[in-house]
Amino acid sequence: MKSLSPICALVFAAMPLTVTIQAADAPPIPRFSTDYMDKSVEPAADFYHYAAGTWIKKNPVPADKSRWASFSELQERNWHLIHEILDGTTNAAVREDSPAQKVRDFYISALDTNRIEKLGFKPLGADLKRIDKVRSKQDLFALVADFHMRGVGGFFADGVSPDAKNSSVYAFQLSQGGLGLPDRDYYLKDSFAKQREAYTNHIARMFVLAGTKRAEVEAAARTVLDLETQLAKASKARADLRDPIANYHKFGAIEAGSKYPDLSLRVFFTDSGLGQMPDLIIRQPEFLEDLDRLVKERPLSEWKIYLRWHLIHSAAPYLHAAVEAENFDFYGKVLREQQVQEPRWQRAARVIDAEIGEALGQLFVEKYFPPAARARMIELVENLKAVFKDRLQKLEWMSEATRAKALVKFDRFTQKIGHPDKFRDYSLVDVRPDDYLGNVRRAELFEARRQYGRVGKPVDRTEWHMTPETVNAYFNPSMNEIVFPAGILQPPFFDPDADDASNYGGMGAVIGHEMTHGFDDEGRKFDAQGNLRDWWTPEDEKNFNERAQCVKKQLESYKVQGDLHENGDLVLGESIADLGGLNIAYRALEKELGDNRPPSIGGFTTEQRFFLAYTQIWAATDRPEFERLMLNTNPHPLGRLRAIAAPSNMQAFSQAFGCKEGDALVRPAAIRCQIW
Repeated sequence: MKSLSPICALVFAAMPLTVTIQAADAPPIPRFSTDYMDKSVEPAADFYHYAAGTWIKKNPVPADKSRWASFSELQERNWHLIHEILDGTTNAAVREDSPAQKVRDFYISALDTNRIEKLGFKPLGADLKRIDKVRSKQDLFALVADFHMRGVGGFFADGVSPDAKNSSVYAFQLSQGGLGLPDRDYYLKDSFAKQREAYTNHIARMFVLAGTKRAEVEAAARTVLDLETQLAKASKARADLRDPIANYHKFGAIEAGSKYPDLSLRVFFTDSGLGQMPDLIIRQPEFLEDLDRLVKERPLSEWKIYLRWHLIHSAAPYLHAAVEAENFDFYGKVLREQQVQEPRWQRAARVIDAEIGEALGQLFVEKYFPPAARARMIELVENLKAVFKDRLQKLEWMSEATRAKALVKFDRFTQKIGHPDKFRDYSLVDVRPDDYLGNVRRAELFEARRQYGRVGKPVDRTEWHMTPETVNAYFNPSMNEIVFPAGILQPPFFDPDADDASNYGGMGAVIGHEMTHGFDDEGRKFDAQGNLRDWWTPEDEKNFNERAQCVKKQLESYKVQGDLHENGDLVLGESIADLGGLNIAYRALEKELGDNRPPSIGGFTTEQRFFLAYTQIWAATDRPEFERLMLNTNPHPLGRLRAIAAPSNMQAFSQAFGCKEGDALVRPAAIRCQIW
């Protein structure tokens, strides 16, 4: 069970500021470089390939990846440094219940493939028997409660995050869920018919591996697909989930139990330790209404098949080779076109990062993140904040009434840099060197109890929602904060040996991006305290929406493959943040330099290097099926579109490269987008 905090991350998926330590087999530190350019391309015609064409040619997608990007280079180096840490824990004495002991034993359990093979499906035996013994809906949802707390999905999603309208306290939330495919569209659109057929066959093969009689597996697989298709029909489109107002509905716990009687919510709450909870947030009440009806109409035997599938599916990555390989064949090869699995150590590292990430992060920070890095980052953040505030004070389309509230919100912005001041204590998690799946389940249970135990209690404003080793950043609207893990504080984003232009085009644009999220189409609906509240005048809201529509139309105009385009509604928030972030970063660079214009470097001016650095951080090569997955599920545009969308709206970009009206990378003045 994971937190449902509505954070806005930089990427869908970065490293210490001054780290130059090189693990024996770690890739080199990726830096901004004019060697990545393809100077045979005209910048006004195709700036993406002009800025990064040589990098793209030299970086095809590796066999064990579905995409390869500038972010991937940095994260890959990061994983290799983590690999060194993990191996180090197995070769040194560690204190019992210390972060190193938890990480070490988790890692050992993941690498002990002989034991995993010997166990086979035995780790699922008790849970499979519990499903067989279900005799009523009350039994069913008591089991679902336990499964959810141990990381087994099904029926709906749940979690804990600050109450969007009372951000000082935690609230329990229910939302749509229960699907095995990535999105509702995979069940409902003809264009995904092949994926549905492959999914059905995958379910059948997994049931065979689990011991289901061959004569029964086809019917069982069809049952799962049919039930999930009904859940998909009841689900909102992904773009509609971005509206925080339309997805907020508070109910009394007793009221919810009465409203959805066949979901046995009172049993679910009680068995989750939430029996005394007075109220909760239901994000999509219509989904629960349809689910309640389905549970009433469909026989219990079908739901037991459905739950058996979700148990097997959730455990597959941690079981013996035949099951893990079958799981990868569908979720890796079919859905993402990934050719082979990553090395086992890397798969293990990802699991440890997901389950006890701050224990791993503590070891990472101790070795690779010097305290001085924070000071350099704080300076850059303050420079960007000063420019953003100045822009708010002078924004021509905003009234004084709304501006005053916007400035109050901005003044309450906080930032977190590097890592938590206090790392999470995992001493209560029983991590054993001979129980890989059990370690995952116990870590999930620990997190669920931690989350459920704070429902109705004050929000912990020191908490982080990304681990320190993560190559990413985020804005949290309920906290009104921007957060930059140690992972992203390294080249090509921030390079202490590089010029200001490349640093502002990289990390400066990232900082500006996260700041702008506080005022994108979602973030603007939260006030200075992080509460979901309308603080805009009607005229200012109209002005904002008109400008946001410009961004939406621009992204929808980009053709990705065949007749597929970006979903403007889905990627709107991230695209607004890209546009605002790049503008703010450019203004901050200009302010920093003042009249002291540095000489050209490598034949490129400061302004040119700024835009080149920005575009290079979005360099990427993607497999076609992975692109389709991203178009349907990811609120971030594809990297190659992010690289050009914001610059094409900026006069400064046109001036830097001598572009003129009519050039491909120059949006006509009449449709040029500008918000923040």
